[in-house]
Amino acid sequence: MAIKTAGDIDSEVILESINDGVLSIGLDKKINYVNRAAERLLGYKKEEIIGMSCAQVAWCDTSYECLLERTIKTGENLSNIECAIKDKAGKLIPVSINTAIIRDNDGEVIGGVEIFRDISQIKTLTEELKGRYLFDNIIGKNFRMQEIYDILPDVAKTKSTVLIEGESGTGKELIAHAVHQYSPRKDGPFVKVNCGALAEGILESELFGHVRGAFTGAISSRIGRFELANGGTIFLDEIGDISLSTQIRLLRVLQEEEFERVGDNKRIKVDVRVIAATNKDLKKAIERGDFRQDLYYRLRVVPIYLPRLRDRKDDIPLLINFFLKRFNAEIGKRVNNISPMVMEVLINYNYPGNIRELENIIEHTLILCQGNTILPEHLPRDIMHPENLVVDAALGEDEPLKAIERELFVKVLEQTGWNYKKASDRLKISRTTLWRKIKALGIEK
Repeated sequence: MAIKTAGDIDSEVILESINDGVLSIGLDKKINYVNRAAERLLGYKKEEIIGMSCAQVAWCDTSYECLLERTIKTGENLSNIECAIKDKAGKLIPVSINTAIIRDNDGEVIGGVEIFRDISQIKTLTEELKGRYLFDNIIGKNFRMQEIYDILPDVAKTKSTVLIEGESGTGKELIAHAVHQYSPRKDGPFVKVNCGALAEGILESELFGHVRGAFTGAISSRIGRFELANGGTIFLDEIGDISLSTQIRLLRVLQEEEFERVGDNKRIKVDVRVIAATNKDLKKAIERGDFRQDLYYRLRVVPIYLPRLRDRKDDIPLLINFFLKRFNAEIGKRVNNISPMVMEVLINYNYPGNIRELENIIEHTLILCQGNTILPEHLPRDIMHPENLVVDAALGEDEPLKAIERELFVKVLEQTGWNYKKASDRLKISRTTLWRKIKALGIEK
């Protein structure tokens, strides 16, 4: 039997298989196609929708029109437009809409197609968190996060430089965005520069721009990120990675609010708020001579330290719930439960990658989970390793973590037929440590 390739499958079969709603209209603005997902989301049968006007079915509550009709009229495709459309029962459904023109083989416009995604779960989650544990997409009820929430509105009102410190994956960019969004500069640009990803010469050109002929390959002049950020905010991520020569130029911008493009002597004035972030210990870098002390204090007018995820364990269930609902909506699943053992493992994992790693773990488990409950076998293998579990000093030996560790060791021993060499290799511990653990945990064959 020949295996069908993607090219052998009818396009309609593909459209009927996706979870997003799809509808198309002709130049008469009448709907001529809907897929099953659109039927389900809108509450209509296909035969009911076909022939109806787009405005009757996909009327957007924010623009008071069918966005697909706008696309056909203007020729402009739309991306990720959030609004609400009414289903057959009159209920408003929050959706994200994308539109595109349909052309025939001669390039003539013959209609348009609209793809819409139900974002009800995301909207509901946002509303649930708002005012309690959410500040501009920063989630946390931990007292350290609440302290940050308390100062952000006041920090945002000023033009003072902000230095955000914390490990990778703790959400430094979210903080920078929040400061910008709550500032008088919110309507101005927010420009991000990853200083750690660019070599010294390239970084200076990226920050300050260059004139034609400034260096080999500079065939034309270029505007730098500081000019692009004029009237807004520039976010300098991984600031600890910039060279001493670039530090000097950056210090001048902060002191005088002006700079020169690479290869030019003309001074350019800018009005830019600077927010910097680092995962490095800049005080130690100063001691080594790798970072200028005067620049450090210029940047650190308002210091914000983001705690590690393992230091704010009370936020982990909240974050798990957030990511679970988000990925359910994105992947099209309905995984609503987490087994107690999985929850214990996730709470006690050390998260070297912090929130970003937790986000990846939840996405991983949802992809593997075929039912409605996340089980231990859906977790990435490495997070079940004992060395990656963080034991809270407040926990006694009879607490759930001990039971989790015992279950893990028993599972590995059974999988290896109680072969201690294989089990110790699998667990990446010595046989002596394995014997000691078996005895301490009361494990019997």
